[in-house]
Amino acid sequence: MANQLLISVSECDTRVALMEDGRLAEIYLESRAHNGPTGNIYKGRVVKLLPGMAAAFVDVGLERPAYLFADDVAAQEDEFYQLWVAGDPPETSEIRPPRFSPGPIEEMLSHGQEIMVQVLRGPANHKGARLTSHITLAGHFLVYMPTLPHLGISRRITDEAERRRLLAILEELQPPEGGLIVRTAGRGASLERLLPEREALISRWKKILRKKAAAPAPALLHQEMEAARRLVRELMTPEIDRVLVDDPEAHDRIMDYLEALNPLDKRRVELYRGPEPLLEHFGVDLDWPKLLAHQVWLKSGGYLLMDTTEALTAIDVNTGRFVGRRRLEDTLLTTNLEAAKEIARQLRLRNIGGLIVIDFIDMEKAANRELVYQELANGLKKDRAKTTALPISSLGLVEMTRQRLRYSLGQSVTESCPCCAGRGAVLSALILACDLLRQLEAAAREFVRCRLAVEAHPQVAALARREGEALLARLASEFQVMVVFTERPHFPRERFEVTPEVV
Repeated sequence: MANQLLISVSECDTRVALMEDGRLAEIYLESRAHNGPTGNIYKGRVVKLLPGMAAAFVDVGLERPAYLFADDVAAQEDEFYQLWVAGDPPETSEIRPPRFSPGPIEEMLSHGQEIMVQVLRGPANHKGARLTSHITLAGHFLVYMPTLPHLGISRRITDEAERRRLLAILEELQPPEGGLIVRTAGRGASLERLLPEREALISRWKKILRKKAAAPAPALLHQEMEAARRLVRELMTPEIDRVLVDDPEAHDRIMDYLEALNPLDKRRVELYRGPEPLLEHFGVDLDWPKLLAHQVWLKSGGYLLMDTTEALTAIDVNTGRFVGRRRLEDTLLTTNLEAAKEIARQLRLRNIGGLIVIDFIDMEKAANRELVYQELANGLKKDRAKTTALPISSLGLVEMTRQRLRYSLGQSVTESCPCCAGRGAVLSALILACDLLRQLEAAAREFVRCRLAVEAHPQVAALARREGEALLARLASEFQVMVVFTERPHFPRERFEVTPEVV
């Protein structure tokens, strides 16, 4: 089946679904009212040094100071792989800078010092944003690193002849200062196609430097593109067959963006005009409890148990209802093979990063353990994040790491539960309000010139009225629909009801 990128834009938020072989592979969410700072470049001021943590707090104008580790100030060999972009951080390169350990943070920075930084990861819960002083400017084909003289090729470009060809082009394109990385979308690109983007990225960098010289700290020097265009830039690789957008304005911006890069790519972009909501039409079920469930069922009847802690994510494989037909070893192998494939998918879907330990069902034969490990490795090849997985141990465990490119799905859509003092999590009121507003829009299309009676928890109702002010006005003018909210304090926050009534 075709690989598709579905972009659904509403007044409340933008939701992007990456479909592979008809299944949801990745999901991205971004609220319009709470657009995160990830990727933004700031001129900041050091407000506190923490020698014991090898870090500094930097005021960049956000609600709380952001933190900058010594590793993100000194040039590190692996720093290139910490790119904030959700695309394809390079794993291999032909030219590497020297490796050295960072010095004490107090020798690298001083209190009150002004410094230019980029947000690697936005703030979440009680943590501030994470910064780096090594700026990366991402294009569709190239990433420009003005502070690092590095040339690299995306790890997802595996053909050696193509890698050598691209490296030769990079050596011609390398600017006087900084370095370049060819992204997956650059596979097959010529010098003539890459040169304009290189010039545009260098021009953007010079503009940032001019703004830095004139602006007092803290100041925003460069803001990332909105979600729709940014995710097209990051995710529209040659493997994507079709991009559908349900918002005309977002569609036009994407088409303008692609016109400047490669007009042929515009053929893969379509404006969705169907009567059903885009995600619903393609069977994308954003059932949050299911997407975040502790237990994941396998088709055979086995299941996974997934638990995430501060230290690591533990995944346990169980046979469940699957009893097999012949020998026990065959039953265990079948379950483990299916689990390995599903684990690779769940890591991407939930965007789980950091240390991961997988407890496969113990098998006697070493050859079977190797088959399961290879199945997991093959599934991880599709992952844009850098992953490292060790072979299955004698205890049936796989230890692996996955690069943190952004916050996990659970961190993005949940908040600490006030009823359990943070020991659990519930869907945020904003996400629930966005779900409600989307359901209202779908109902308005179906029940024209009706009144929609909404019953919801007071917190969700208030947010829906505030965040959906423009949407409610549009529904009234376009579909002659009047929305009436009734607050139900006794409702669980996740529950809301929309009832059409004839006026």
